Amino acid sequence: MNNIGNIKKLASLLSLTLIAGVACAQQGYVVYATNEDSNNVTVIDGATNKVLATVPVGKRPRGLKLNPDGSKLYVAVSGTQKCPPTMKDEDCEKLEVDAGADGIAEVDTATKAVLRVLPSGLDPEQFDVDWKAGIVYVANEDANQTSILSLEKGEIIATVPTGLQPEGVRLSPDAKVVYVTGEVDSDITVIDTATNKLKGKIKVGLRPRDIAFTSDSRKAFVSNEIGASIAVIDVASSKVLNTFTLPEGSLPMGLVLSRDNQTLYIATGRAHNVLAMNVADGVIKASVDAGRRPWGLTMSPDGSKLYTANGPSNDVSVIDVATFKVVTKITAGSSPWGVRIGPKH
Repeated sequence: MNNIGNIKKLASLLSLTLIAGVACAQQGYVVYATNEDSNNVTVIDGATNKVLATVPVGKRPRGLKLNPDGSKLYVAVSGTQKCPPTMKDEDCEKLEVDAGADGIAEVDTATKAVLRVLPSGLDPEQFDVDWKAGIVYVANEDANQTSILSLEKGEIIATVPTGLQPEGVRLSPDAKVVYVTGEVDSDITVIDTATNKLKGKIKVGLRPRDIAFTSDSRKAFVSNEIGASIAVIDVASSKVLNTFTLPEGSLPMGLVLSRDNQTLYIATGRAHNVLAMNVADGVIKASVDAGRRPWGLTMSPDGSKLYTANGPSNDVSVIDVATFKVVTKITAGSSPWGVRIGPKH
């Protein structure tokens, strides 16, 4: 009975993914980039690379997601001020915090209007959503916890302690677990979605930033920024199977896995590059200078293009996957941070 239930749940999740893919294929797609310093989202036409709109969403927008049909965009906004790497921790802690600005902004993608701002916990950075269950998992960087939010109720229903300075959040495709990176503790907090409680911790490399699961939910890849490596995790056992060392100087951040689960694309932040890594042996198949500090990374619906959000240069790079070259750069707002794809309405 449990196996039948799991199969039905996975089929439902796959159906949601297919709906989004078909919508993009039929209507074209748009690229959404959050602009951390200008408090808005840039909307880009995927066919023409033209900016269609700029949408104010709230303070310091970073993580973002679209619902399966692309009708709503969700953006993490924060009243905690940005602290550059050169700033001392004690000086950062003295900066004024506007906790009232924290939340998950819900945007109607047709009208470009903010419909509501959902509670998120302190300083939301990244988040992921179980669309079938209507549950949002939010990393609260300054609170060292994950807030669990009900979309229907519009309220936080649980919190789970994490490693220090949580950032990356990913729900496994089978919706059984959520992984949250702890930058300072160099670990992954594993949350059981059936109970919304802590399931365990996994030690990885220095300063983990992002996570990508294989489509069968059996493996996960974690970018270790300071460790200049990719950790490969067996999800069932919560064990690190391998750690692939990246080229010298790499600072891995955003991750995207190819649809055939064979290639991991890695944004390397201040190292400027996007890498294409063979997941079987960690061999780097291709590399391209994407721009200044590529962080956010996403892929077009057909897998032919990658998009990076390049904070310091205020632009989004478009990379042709076949040639692995930057074909154009699109001017966005101030300090683009996150980037996602959705169907065009």
